[in-house]
Amino acid sequence: MLSRVADSVYWMNRYIERAENYCRFMDVNFQLSLDSPETANQWGPMVTTTGDNTDFEERYGEYNRENVIHFMTFDAENSSSILSCIRRARENARTIRENISTELWQVLNELYLEVKNQQTSHLEELERFYTRVRRTCLLFYGTMDATLSHDEVHRFALTGRYLERADKTTRILDMKYFILLPSIQDVGTTLDLIQWLSLLKSASAHEMFNRSYQKVTPKNIAEFLILNRDFPRALIYCISELDRNLRSISGNTGPSFSNEAERWTGMLLSDLNYTDIDAIFDKGMHEYLDKVQTRLNRIGETINERYFAV
Repeated sequence: MLSRVADSVYWMNRYIERAENYCRFMDVNFQLSLDSPETANQWGPMVTTTGDNTDFEERYGEYNRENVIHFMTFDAENSSSILSCIRRARENARTIRENISTELWQVLNELYLEVKNQQTSHLEELERFYTRVRRTCLLFYGTMDATLSHDEVHRFALTGRYLERADKTTRILDMKYFILLPSIQDVGTTLDLIQWLSLLKSASAHEMFNRSYQKVTPKNIAEFLILNRDFPRALIYCISELDRNLRSISGNTGPSFSNEAERWTGMLLSDLNYTDIDAIFDKGMHEYLDKVQTRLNRIGETINERYFAV
């Protein structure tokens, strides 16, 4: 398999996963703003999750609903916007048309046109827009699984999907825990509960969380999103799938690793397998998630060095 093809299918899926994640938690935050007093502290963390604060402040200045929604959704100059992610996914797909199905290309092309033509929509239409984009992203996942051979192309696609998903799960959890509500007097209030519920909805985890826990608490939510082995957006689930696909790509069936990408992924998975939520809270949630994000970045670097770099 050509490294060019592997690189394109990997990033095609990372960009779709990124767009779907941004679309989901932008929609949740937009709905939250309709039900509660709007503050800059509510919208600023949306940009913080992408690390694009400097770019935003230089070009927009004020963190408000209109500015953040445009920056995160339709801004072609923002490389992390939903429009930019979907455009890049489509461009990667275009370069490997012979390796993907016609049905998959049609779904992605229609998604791009949907977002591109929606830039002049009013705020009142955003809920329907975000819902359509999220559903089309889910259609992309289903079409890929149903129409592509489950060979190396499919494995690189899943590698990109689960690495990106693990990163975004840690970021939205860290955003709420460390940034969104830092005031100690707000802990335990109705606003606190609403924001924790919004976090679950941002990860499409609300209903599945309710099946496992009877009470909404920060510790229960963190445990579910980090250590639940059955929920497909939980950190440990994503890393398990990432490890499985990397080993399948290399053909490694032994207990050890065959390259640096497998080594870093295996070490993170081992740490997740042998920790619990109390140990994570003892270390400090923000500090723990910050280290996980650094390790995820390192995994991405080693995947690039092993399979894509010339």
